Parts: sequence; C-alpha cells; structure tokens
Amino acid sequence: MIRRRPLLLQLLSTAALSAGFRGATAQPLYPARAFRWIVPYPAGAGADIVARTVGAQLAIDTGQPVTIENRAGGNTALGAIEAARAPADGYTLLSADNGMLVFNPALYRNLSYNPARDFAPVTLMGRLPMVLLVGPATGEKDAQAFIADARAFPGKVSFASAGTGSPQHLAMELLEREAGLEMVHVPYRGAAPALADVAGGQLPAMMCDLAAARRFIQSGKLRALAVAHPRRLAQLPAVPTFAELGLPRVEAATLMGLVVPLNTPGELVALLQQAVASAIHNPAVLARFADLGVEAAGDGPGKFASLLQGESARWQPLIRDLNLVLD
Repeated sequence: MIRRRPLLLQLLSTAALSAGFRGATAQPLYPARAFRWIVPYPAGAGADIVARTVGAQLAIDTGQPVTIENRAGGNTALGAIEAARAPADGYTLLSADNGMLVFNPALYRNLSYNPARDFAPVTLMGRLPMVLLVGPATGEKDAQAFIADARAFPGKVSFASAGTGSPQHLAMELLEREAGLEMVHVPYRGAAPALADVAGGQLPAMMCDLAAARRFIQSGKLRALAVAHPRRLAQLPAVPTFAELGLPRVEAATLMGLVVPLNTPGELVALLQQAVASAIHNPAVLARFADLGVEAAGDGPGKFASLLQGESARWQPLIRDLNLVLD
C-alpha cells in the first residue's frame, strides 16, 4: 500500500528543496522529526491550551509529532532559558507572550534571558483582548458609570489583577492614565483567583481577557462593561469599545506568539511560520479559538517583530513611569 504524505508536508518538502535544504549529501527534508514545543505556563493555562490546539493540527499537517513541554516558573523565565539553550535547528519552539517579550525586560533589572539576543520571532498566533469586568458588589451597569464613580472617589476603588506587571494589571493602569483615575491595585497569583474574588464580591473590578473570564460572564457572575480592542468582540456584540467611550488609546491584549532560538536558519523560520499559520487557519482550530475568545493571527516573522517593537515602545515607558520593578 502507498502511504500518502499530508498535503502540507508535500508543500513544505517542495519549498525546502527549492531553498536548497537537500543537496549532495541528501539531508532529510524539514520537518523530518518531532517538534519540541515549550510552554512557560502550567498545563491548562490559556497559553497551554492554545499551544496544544495549534500543535495538534501542526502534527497532522506535517506528519511529525509535536510534544508540548510545560516549563512554568520565574514569570516565564524558566521556559525562556530552556528554549534559549536549545539547538537552533527549527525543532524547538517556545510560546512567548507580551509578558515575556515586552513587559519583563522593563520589569526586571536582571532578566535571565534577552528577547532580542536569544530568540527569533516566528509568528503571532493570536490576541486575547482585555475586557473591563465588574462583579455583583458594584451597581454600575455601564463603563461610563464605573469611570464616573472611580473618578469621584480617588483612591477608594480597588481592582484585581493576575499579578504586578501582568497584562491585566497594565491594562487597568492604562485605563487609569487615559481616564484620569486613581484606583488601588490588588495583585493575585494568576487570573483565576482574581476572577473568583471579583465574581464573589470581594473586589469590584478587573481587566481580563475573555478566554479566562468567559464562563463568569456567561453565568452572570461578572458583567462586561467595555473591551480594550479597536472593534467590538463577536462574543460580546453589545459591549462597546473604549474608543466608542472616548478613550481610543485604551487598547490592551495578551499576545500569544511563537519564537525559536535566535540562530535558527531563516529558511526554517519561514517554513515553520507557514506551517503554523496553516494550522491556525484550519477550520477546527479557528472554531476552538472562537470558543476561547482568541482572535487568530498567523503573521509573518517580520510583521510579528514590528508588532513587538511597537508594543515595547507603548508599554515600557508606562512601566517605568509607574516605577514597577520585580527584582
């Protein structure tokens, strides 16, 4: 019986041949063996679910196994260090969000890795836009009322976050700055306990991505007041954007990207990006992303690099102005 290789593998093989990956020594085509995908968060976290969703489709498309390896700890530093030490051969992948690539360099004076010197960008897999949420302890029915109350009582309104320097924290700090508010930050160790306390009435509000907060919203335990995104979310069509409320600069999201060790050949990075983008845009993966509240991307390495530069220019001055230091 003749076994047909998956279509994407055939396409990758053709591209690899044209790029010169198979010469006189008859080197194997890329990919020729299993991928190792490092996720710097625990199993079950949003980044882990996204990696496993895309990785499963990548394995089908390329005909090569994808092994997810969770290396949580050190605010993503443990996973970053492990990936930076790996061979630059196109077979070690690292899930890298804006916390790792944009925020940490400004938050830590002695960071154990350097995003620019250790990694090459592959693609942005998806965005998780932030949503302003309030719990049952508040009587506000819309964002204008919440902002008006917070402005009327400076230093009296508290908000939760997934931790100091997290995307959830910085999104609310951005709202404070743009709306002229003064609120009290209460950091938690992760989004889950913060959401639980806001839903339970211990704290009035927080910014969080829809992926983490969706079940609380659906159950009525949290109310979504505004989205920090250029357009309304399909999952929350009745919830306005901050731009609609006169705060166009309040845009924030968790960015889930993919990087490889820095010296990975550019030809392999290009092939990997094409394969991952194809996996992301598989209908089954897109449906799963929609369930999770993830806006699918799949951009090329250059576009992802430009996005990271822009995000660094936008967020790092805010971190420095707030005097946030984590070491």
